[in-house]
Amino acid sequence: MFGKSRLRAVIVAFVLLSLSAVPDVWGDRTNLKPGMNAFTPQQDIQLGRKAAQEVEQKMPMCNDPRVDAYLTKLGNRLVEHLNTRGVDYPWEFHCVNDKAINAFALPGGFVFIDRGAIEAADNEAQLAAVMAHELSHVALRHGTNQLTKAQYAQLGAGIMGAAGGIFGGAVGAAAAGAGQFTFGSVLLHNSRAAETQADVMGTQVLYDSGYDPRAMAAFFENLNASSQGKAPPEFFSDHPNPDHRIERVDEEIRKLGGAPEGAEKDSSEFEVIKREVMALPAPSKAKPPAPSAGNSPANVSKPSDPSANLNALRYGKVTLYYPANWKNYVKRDSVVIVPVSGVVDSGNGQGALAWGMIGGVAPMKNKNATSDDNLRNGTQKLIEALQKENEGMEVDQQPALINVAGRSALSTYLHNDSPAGGTERDWLVTVMGPQGLYYYIFVAPTNDYPRFESAFDAIVGSVQFQK
Repeated sequence: MFGKSRLRAVIVAFVLLSLSAVPDVWGDRTNLKPGMNAFTPQQDIQLGRKAAQEVEQKMPMCNDPRVDAYLTKLGNRLVEHLNTRGVDYPWEFHCVNDKAINAFALPGGFVFIDRGAIEAADNEAQLAAVMAHELSHVALRHGTNQLTKAQYAQLGAGIMGAAGGIFGGAVGAAAAGAGQFTFGSVLLHNSRAAETQADVMGTQVLYDSGYDPRAMAAFFENLNASSQGKAPPEFFSDHPNPDHRIERVDEEIRKLGGAPEGAEKDSSEFEVIKREVMALPAPSKAKPPAPSAGNSPANVSKPSDPSANLNALRYGKVTLYYPANWKNYVKRDSVVIVPVSGVVDSGNGQGALAWGMIGGVAPMKNKNATSDDNLRNGTQKLIEALQKENEGMEVDQQPALINVAGRSALSTYLHNDSPAGGTERDWLVTVMGPQGLYYYIFVAPTNDYPRFESAFDAIVGSVQFQK
């Protein structure tokens, strides 16, 4: 994406897989599909709108109605040929008064174009290429996909830290505070794979909109030429340059059948707007603070009710079932299962699990102890570790014997401060399994816990260990 390092927005989310690109039967063009994403498109719009409002407050805007109207007209022309998979995004297009050759798009369709990008474009087709690239990021939902991958990489690390640290070493975050992490510098910073996908889809959009698709490669060639012997354009600082970028664009053009005869390159309107932009007052030298977006305890969106339908999950040596409208994320022998909106912004740039479950396994060092001794001793050490990491955590009901998968297990109820506001109830279930002490921590705000209790019970009741 054509984003800015100073515009990193703070948003919460979750998901692990990257986007896929496979050949399609529609000609030879590459078929690009969004990756898995725990956000809904409507949540993309909500988050993007909030961040866009902050951008307009903190960034130096061109404030030229004619320029914004032109960008909107051009953007809407491109949107007509953009595959949004039926999502009607509330597209907005704005000019930013910055000489940097850059642009960025927020989730949900809020697009900002630096005046420097307009001035650097040789013709309307090149400016359309910049915008088509950004529109592709929105359609492929790269922003929330990248954020969710980053969040769950950190969340998984917290879980693994807790599992490895219970019996020696540093203890990671767990329970209500499990998976706490900072999440910045991700909303507008895509991977090289995402950049390639936006280049490819943007080239397709140019072609389908009647523009010369070679303008995409031409714009990159201009950027490369302008950076010879100088610091690279800001575009490259925020957009990791994929290997063979221009070659990949040229390859897609060949798949499309080559540049069509009579493809549009320029317009008199573009030349008028470019001159108007070049005559705008100089941008302010002050660098505004980065905007942020996300949920705070005051405006947390509660997850929907757990589905009665269940999905099976097998990880490590365990099989269990969970509500079909929840997401699962597995890292070796650890698992996170959460409803949409289950991870929230605690209000200070930190994300925390407010609804859902985390689970893991801790190897037992004392191989000579009985299974019951390891169960009780391991559970006590885990509780102490959780309390060490969560100052407000207290035990409500001491460990009580229950049965999990035909084995003796312990059930412990605790409470803690909730990142969603107020307090939360934490249910800890521990059981000795094939690899050590298996633990499952179920989390929900105290006043909302009854709504999820049956789903938590169903997950525990479905656990089966493989031999």
